Amino acid sequence: MKTPGELSPEELSAMCPLNLFDFQSTAELPPLTETIGQDRATDAIEFGIDISSEGYNIFALGPSGAGKTTIIHQFLNRKASSRPIPNDWCYTYSFDQPDKPHALPLPSGKGCIFREEMRELIAKLQTDLVRALESDNYQQRKKDVVREVEEQQSAAFTQLEEYLNERSFALIRTSAGLAIAPMVDNKPLSAEEYSTLDTETREQFEAHRSDLENQMERTMRQVQEQDNETKARGDRLDHELALFVVGGHLQELREKYADCESIVRYLQDVEEDIVQNTSYFLTPPEQPQSGPSPIAMPLPSEGTPLARYEVNLLIDHCHSQGAPVVVETNPTYHNLIGRIEHRVEFGALVTDFTMIKAGALHRANGGYLVVEAKRLLNNPLAWDALKRAMSNREMRIEEMGEEQRPIASATLEPEPIPLDVKVILIGDPYLYYFLYDMDEDFRELFKVKADFASKMERNEESIRNYALFIGERCRQEGLCHFDLTGVARVVEHGSRLVEDQDKLSTRFADIADIVRESEYWATRNDHKLVTANDVQRALDERTRRSNRVEENVREATQRGFLHVDTTGRVIGQVNGLSILSIGDYEFGKPSRITATTFKGKAGLVHIDREVKMTGPIHDKGALILTGYIGDKYAQENALALSASIVFEQAYEGVEGDSASSTELYAFLSSLSEVPIKQGIAVTGSVDQHGEIQPVGGITRKIEGFFDVCKTKGLTGEQGVIIPASNVKNLMLRGDIVSAVGSGQFHIYPVRTVDEGISILTNCEAGQLQENGMYPEGSINFLG
Repeated sequence: MKTPGELSPEELSAMCPLNLFDFQSTAELPPLTETIGQDRATDAIEFGIDISSEGYNIFALGPSGAGKTTIIHQFLNRKASSRPIPNDWCYTYSFDQPDKPHALPLPSGKGCIFREEMRELIAKLQTDLVRALESDNYQQRKKDVVREVEEQQSAAFTQLEEYLNERSFALIRTSAGLAIAPMVDNKPLSAEEYSTLDTETREQFEAHRSDLENQMERTMRQVQEQDNETKARGDRLDHELALFVVGGHLQELREKYADCESIVRYLQDVEEDIVQNTSYFLTPPEQPQSGPSPIAMPLPSEGTPLARYEVNLLIDHCHSQGAPVVVETNPTYHNLIGRIEHRVEFGALVTDFTMIKAGALHRANGGYLVVEAKRLLNNPLAWDALKRAMSNREMRIEEMGEEQRPIASATLEPEPIPLDVKVILIGDPYLYYFLYDMDEDFRELFKVKADFASKMERNEESIRNYALFIGERCRQEGLCHFDLTGVARVVEHGSRLVEDQDKLSTRFADIADIVRESEYWATRNDHKLVTANDVQRALDERTRRSNRVEENVREATQRGFLHVDTTGRVIGQVNGLSILSIGDYEFGKPSRITATTFKGKAGLVHIDREVKMTGPIHDKGALILTGYIGDKYAQENALALSASIVFEQAYEGVEGDSASSTELYAFLSSLSEVPIKQGIAVTGSVDQHGEIQPVGGITRKIEGFFDVCKTKGLTGEQGVIIPASNVKNLMLRGDIVSAVGSGQFHIYPVRTVDEGISILTNCEAGQLQENGMYPEGSINFLG
């Protein structure tokens, strides 16, 4: 029979009424078209996406599984589809500064076309320039130039020879070149013959030598100038021909891209370079030996002169629709900023502009970049580079750690590309507040906080949204649909996840897992619709996969290895309740708390605290007990007392203040020498005035003690005392609700220590009377 103040079965869990639903299965429901339970966050995301001012990037924070990534993708995809497609970008060879490639913007979708057009142009020029340079007409023109110069040179040598002969000298040709020699009787003299001449004759010859050598030098200079003129005229012919051939091919491209100044300027540079370097094209491309021959567009081999005319298409929007949405799952420095790759040639690393590769920022330029904050911060250089790019509004591809190298190395310096991107970081609240406090740049760059909630109000609208979500998952993943009971059981589990009868969990990743697992068991049982029994089976099996440690603890308690009494009465001994978390699973574990009091002045001594097995929150709770005891019993006289409190068989340490009321009950029992019912466990923190305060994990704590009592045998006298303010947090299992309904288990909500000690001892706590005394026989009087 229910005692006064005890909770009824209806108060132990919030059941979901089936009459809230106007359907028989989720197959009848329309598609889910809106975000569930995240109005604050979605408004922030919409604001952050729409505002164009600098620095209004978004940090989406919240618990895992709250749908941050999914919701952001929905918003971004919807927004991106209505925005214009950004420019394509490519890098081209810089003819004046080869180590500083030019960044060339092109209209969206034109980059791949322009790249192929340039490849086709070079392929055609390799054929057409060779054909033009080797044509009979052109070769004849070059021969005419050479013949004309040769005639002029022949005439010059003839004049020189006549000039020499008139002065009795001859022009002779030797292996070392041209030379002059004296003649006698029209016959050049050898050195020996010249030495036999008399002195007067030799002097006559030598008198003319200087003048003759000067004349010969003038003639040789004239011949050299004629050689240079021949080469210059030949080069001019080559340039004129190349200009004619190249200009004809380029004219079509100039007209096609006349409205794109950067391309027109690049084509002009290409034309000038080809005209100056026609020798690059004198080796024609290899042709196939047989078969049809399509237009040849070979990609110039890396390291060849013709590779300088290649177009390195960095960003290609040929197949894009709307602005880009890029999700970078591995935000390393190079994956974000881009890289300059290298190849090995003769044992050395070399590179060129064709080996510049885009990063996520390049791909997201003109749109949106989504990055997980934790992974980004695991790459400090990437975080700094991202901030630098966002602050400078440009993307500059640099070697990682270049500024930290003791010796600068020669490398490429690609021209930076203007940056226009909205960055969305996704992370947990700890990361957001850590960055906000520690990084000033973060405050300036991420001004929009999208705070995702872990729970929402439980009302008819949210319950229906749960049903819509279940139906959507079933449709998208090809699962069996849920009937009314199955949906209701998932809704109840949603409240259990947040331990609140008036709330529902917004961690839809967890809800989706339950939907999938429930459908699995329904299929195993040949059910056409998923029912409440299938959902419960999924929940039970999930627990069974994770609760091995809990069962070991329960077995140890049953066998007496862990001392927890569930019957009888003992002075100074109470069963406290705590939570143990092991990975993704947590469970309630009862622990024996004992207290002893004796004469002395040591005051309240907590043994676990003295041996440094407690945390700061627990230590605070222990000091609050001292305040309560002093306020309660030492108003007139100093309290001369020694007491010790300990968590028995606690080896893993103690933290939290949820057992502070339990410790106080044990102390009051020992002080008054009134025994406590061992079948009633206690949880709840206490303030210095004896008010019982709410604690976390209330549902798990009750279930943990109930399982121990059930293992040892339910007597009808067992139960749990909880803070009254925790009643709305109860979402207990059905077997516990049934046990309470049949009087086998009891849940007592209390507001003060006095209420709790009265239930534990069946003895009134006693209120302070006008005479300053407590009623005789009360706990406070006996204490």
